[in-house]
Amino acid sequence: MTQYSGIWPVAPTPFFDDGAVDFDGMKRVLDCLIDQGADGICILANFSEQFLISDAERDALARLCVEHIAGRVPIIVTISHFATQIAVERARFAKEIGADIVMMMPPYHGALLKGNAQQSFEQFAAVGEVGIPIMVQDAPLSGVELPVPLLLRMAREIEMVKLFKIECPRASNKLRALIAEGREAIEAPFDGEEAITLLADLDAGATGSMTSGMIVDQIKPVITHHLAGRIEEATTAYGRVAMVINHENRQCGWQSCKAAMVAGGVIKSDYCRHPIEPLHPEIKSRLIDLLKPLDPLVLRWGV
Repeated sequence: MTQYSGIWPVAPTPFFDDGAVDFDGMKRVLDCLIDQGADGICILANFSEQFLISDAERDALARLCVEHIAGRVPIIVTISHFATQIAVERARFAKEIGADIVMMMPPYHGALLKGNAQQSFEQFAAVGEVGIPIMVQDAPLSGVELPVPLLLRMAREIEMVKLFKIECPRASNKLRALIAEGREAIEAPFDGEEAITLLADLDAGATGSMTSGMIVDQIKPVITHHLAGRIEEATTAYGRVAMVINHENRQCGWQSCKAAMVAGGVIKSDYCRHPIEPLHPEIKSRLIDLLKPLDPLVLRWGV
């Protein structure tokens, strides 16, 4: 495997039922992910509900996570912000507290404020000056297009741009082109979006995946087999988890991981801050029913 490979899940942010951050629960989340076999962990991402967390909570969570992980696995801190100055400040803070990597989307703020190609390049370049490896997150949420030529320019001209999380529509096509044209400049081509396109993305050359934290132990064999050239075994392993991944991706989003962690005694509440609505009870019930036959660690970890 390369330096950046395997499964690097996003850690959910647990809250109590009153909406307060559950900091002790955050430690349990991290331990559960490591016990599941995570090769790295990402915090404060979209699946961590970063858009529902205050700046003070961000800083406290980042410090707690870096200190609690204590070098057991690499940690990625998400720093996305429309303002380049704030993204740079967040990168400096992440580096100061000991994070290994930062992840960022291009600058955006709603439907009408989006960075163009040059502005996006300039923001990544400014963060690159901080001197911490950067994962570029190419996600539909931003609404900003990151064409392959722009990503290649970033990889070649910004030393710290080393990792790429590609989760746009038809991600495998973009990954294949990025790897073919970028070669050694593309150190870590990853997929995302709950591994809904994982097989195709691995076929295209992805070396890892940033999934949710729900079934890391069940998805990891897909990646391990594929990277070792055991394609039939990888395909079988993916078929085993495909239904629950589909349910997560299409019905639950980040709430699936929290629901599973409550069911398995990892955290106390699957509360999400308003205006996020709770999962429908039947959607949640179907999720747990799909998980049980897999016997994932998440359903046993805290029981």
